[in-house]
Amino acid sequence: MFWLSHHHPEEYNRTYVLGGIRVCARCLGTYPLLLAVLVGLFKLRAPLTWSWDVPVVLGLTLPALVDWAVGRFRPTGGSNAVRTLTGVLLGVALGRSLFIHLQRPLPAVLLWQAALVAGVAVPVLLATSRKSNPGP
Repeated sequence: MFWLSHHHPEEYNRTYVLGGIRVCARCLGTYPLLLAVLVGLFKLRAPLTWSWDVPVVLGLTLPALVDWAVGRFRPTGGSNAVRTLTGVLLGVALGRSLFIHLQRPLPAVLLWQAALVAGVAVPVLLATSRKSNPGP
């Protein structure tokens, strides 16, 4: 059931056990909200542009990125409640950007969101991979 929990045994502290299956704490907040926001926006026939799209989507994405980054440096730190909460915020952000993307591919809000994720993830992954693989 790796698709429900993409964590290895040493990261099981980042999961919940639901019905005997491990589920990623952040994903548990992200995907239900992403789907709910996406369906809600389509049902409401929401506009494709709001003046606050970029700042709100980036602002809702950032907490999950910060929590993830901190977790990469402190693997045993953090709490599942915070991970789930940041996942909820991320789900709302992804729901909005995906709603627009499905109707107008590669909108500015999605590109800004991807740039933010890459701008945080790449340096963190580089820094933590060196830390865990010190080399010769």
